[in-house]
Amino acid sequence: MEQGLKGLGEHIAQATSGAVTAVEVRLGELMLQTTPDRLIALLTFLRDDPKCLFRQLVDLCGVDWPQREKRFDVVYNLLSLKNNQRIRVKVATDETTPVPSVATVFSSAGWFERETYDLYGVWFSDHPD
Repeated sequence: MEQGLKGLGEHIAQATSGAVTAVEVRLGELMLQTTPDRLIALLTFLRDDPKCLFRQLVDLCGVDWPQREKRFDVVYNLLSLKNNQRIRVKVATDETTPVPSVATVFSSAGWFERETYDLYGVWFSDHPD
């Protein structure tokens, strides 16, 4: 199983031309890191690529690492019902740098982004609300 996840991670990294900055398999889940400027392209690829089909945003949340310069991680947990797989995407930011809203990719993101802003103060550019 872990080898299959690593293969999927390599496929995604190669197909998205630098959108993935790190690939890791931990506790049976594939985790990708990206940057704010490549987030929309990566999530759109994960939703639409036939090998991925991560069409459901299960959760979006924030994690605070006060000792880091970019102290926040915004974490996107996606599900592919067709492939029975989950994936986690992380993007790091600080108190003043906005992360692009992904509400145009996953309509459920709007509520999660508002909650992350309310709890952590993470800004989302182009948020519909």
